[in-house]
Amino acid sequence: MKKITLGRTNILTNKVAFGALPIQRASVKEAVYILQKARDAGIDFYDTARGYTDSEEKLGLAFGGSPDVFIATKNSGKTGDEAMKMLDESLRLLKRDYVDIFQFHNPRFLPRPDDGTGLYEAALAAQAAGKIRHIGISQHSHVFAMEAALSGLYDSLQYPLSYLSDDTDLKIMHKCIENNVGFIVMKAMAGGLIANAAASFAYLDQFDILPIWGIQRESELDEFIEYIDNPPIMNPDLQAVIDNDRNQLAHEFCRGCGYCLPCPVNIPINMAARMSLFLRRSPAKSWLTEESQATMANILKCTKCGYCTANCPYDLDVTDLLKRNYEDYLNVVSGKTVV
Repeated sequence: MKKITLGRTNILTNKVAFGALPIQRASVKEAVYILQKARDAGIDFYDTARGYTDSEEKLGLAFGGSPDVFIATKNSGKTGDEAMKMLDESLRLLKRDYVDIFQFHNPRFLPRPDDGTGLYEAALAAQAAGKIRHIGISQHSHVFAMEAALSGLYDSLQYPLSYLSDDTDLKIMHKCIENNVGFIVMKAMAGGLIANAAASFAYLDQFDILPIWGIQRESELDEFIEYIDNPPIMNPDLQAVIDNDRNQLAHEFCRGCGYCLPCPVNIPINMAARMSLFLRRSPAKSWLTEESQATMANILKCTKCGYCTANCPYDLDVTDLLKRNYEDYLNVVSGKTVV
């Protein structure tokens, strides 16, 4: 079983970690069963968020205050008081006296002492009170992520990384390792665009980082349990998968982060901007229903207000991306393009 020490948190954990966002979609009974099976197999790090509906509650039902697992949760409070109320609710649902890592959840700035929000001061007070062990942050913005890595304020950074990532993302990872900031990987499967878990695992396993794998089904869990003692090793076949995916995907694609939302005309941008990829990388039939066609047709209502493009942390021309995806979608619907 491969272990990792997560930066200066000194948390020593199994390198297979559990992302508890998808567990929202499982029934309570199924979720508790999956979580306890994961724990019994040696998976001891679980990442959740107050914003993940009943994810924290399911973790609480599965583990209670057990010291055998590490819990990291995320908090989207906008002020110190709001963040602490949310933390208290997280602790109640998790049935714990403390969380191992408290993470600011994708703020569009870097919380610092004396920034006027009271957020960082509240986190320090919660740490002093024993409610949190370590202060971390999750980010999609490469600017704020690098600031966090350099700031000395954060014990961990959660950031998207996969074999589709560019040099900027890798520099952030290496800077965290250099500064002893625990690097937690989100979106290791690039928001569903990567289909080969073995290739993703083998690539990320090269680095001293902690990927969290989103799991909602027992079959998915079983695959990662197998990786605990038999991890995929990079080989020519897996490298060929990575090279092919990079050729198809790495130039300009939506990561599905949701920073572009809400859209004023209700376009589900983080789905619609990836439609061409979904059609070719998953069963196309499920995307061609009348309901899906009606949803995609919302793109025609786009007013080009610019909100989505201005808020994209990856500097994509979102309006143009939507237009191109919709044109391709119509060609597939009509049969002009076969996928």
